[in-house]
Amino acid sequence: MAQYDTIRSAGVGARAQIDEGLRAHMNKVYGLMSVAMLVTAGVAWGVGTSDLLNFLRTPDGGMTILGWVVMFAPLAMIFAFGAMVNRMSAAAAQLFFYTFAAVMGLSISWIFTAFSLGSIFQTFLATSAGFAALSLYGYTTKRDLGPLGAFLIIGLIGLIVASVANIFIGSQGLAFAIPLIGVLIFAGLTAFDTQNIKNSYIEHAQAMDQEWLGKSAIMGALNLYLNFINMFMFLLQFLGNRE
Repeated sequence: MAQYDTIRSAGVGARAQIDEGLRAHMNKVYGLMSVAMLVTAGVAWGVGTSDLLNFLRTPDGGMTILGWVVMFAPLAMIFAFGAMVNRMSAAAAQLFFYTFAAVMGLSISWIFTAFSLGSIFQTFLATSAGFAALSLYGYTTKRDLGPLGAFLIIGLIGLIVASVANIFIGSQGLAFAIPLIGVLIFAGLTAFDTQNIKNSYIEHAQAMDQEWLGKSAIMGALNLYLNFINMFMFLLQFLGNRE
């Protein structure tokens, strides 16, 4: 694989520098992701346990116009970020990431009225354990996960289409299948994205482009954050105790 060729071609000192830089880079990725998770959790809890939720949800559990906007806003922001990130500074990209995390918190705030607090916490712990194991596997495995990643991305596109369609169709079969398939897809993507973050750093390490490294860490954190949030939400459909 290309990343191992890069390491082998470097001298002993360069290899040590790459290893040290990779650890710092991964720590930054996980740090950015952790802050985004805290932002999401804080906004979701603050809105979901207050009267502010009335702006997003009707008394019978339906969605207001603002609720529909908030539900699709994260998806629109992802597409916008992908189109603009190359023209952004690292600081602007980081601010966008945290803003996205806050909007995501708004979009999932309803879970505090739909599920018990205990089941939300238990599902978060289960997701955290699974995410840590999958990310560790992606970081340490020598197997090339590229072909798996391509397959999972195709599956993700199909999952998004099916999820949006089922909002209007209301199929019980799809409602059961979507969370199950979603957990499997985002579990695989967690390992794939972790390996991709590692490989991308190694391939560009010798250039030491600080602007690229900064934005690369943010993009990596965003991908892992999305994997975690989606695994959590899909697992909640299975593990959550409804109020």
